[in-house]
Amino acid sequence: MNVLVVDDSKLARMAVIKLFRALHPDWSHVQAANGDEAIAALNEKKVDLVVLDFNMPGRDGLDLAAEFRKIRPTMPIAVISANYQREVVDRARVVGATFLPKPVTEQALKEFLATAVQRRQDFDP
Repeated sequence: MNVLVVDDSKLARMAVIKLFRALHPDWSHVQAANGDEAIAALNEKKVDLVVLDFNMPGRDGLDLAAEFRKIRPTMPIAVISANYQREVVDRARVVGATFLPKPVTEQALKEFLATAVQRRQDFDP
């Protein structure tokens, strides 16, 4: 699997990638610092799932998730944020993304990945 991690904070990207490596050391990772880099990565590389920050300059993570949905309708997407407000969580559901509170824990990521892997198997047998 190839994971796209999108966050304007390099430290936050590295923290999420560290969790991925602990859970799935054989998976590869692509990083993006903003929406434009993320869209380019999605178009240029094989990406199986995305974890993206909600609060970023330019497009927020939910706007970006909606764009990803148009490009890859069945791709698992997680939106992470310390902004744990009902409106943000509800908007994530509307665009078909999973909301994960920040800082992301290994357990929360593990649960998202279990669902994401199952979803990929359902759509790409």
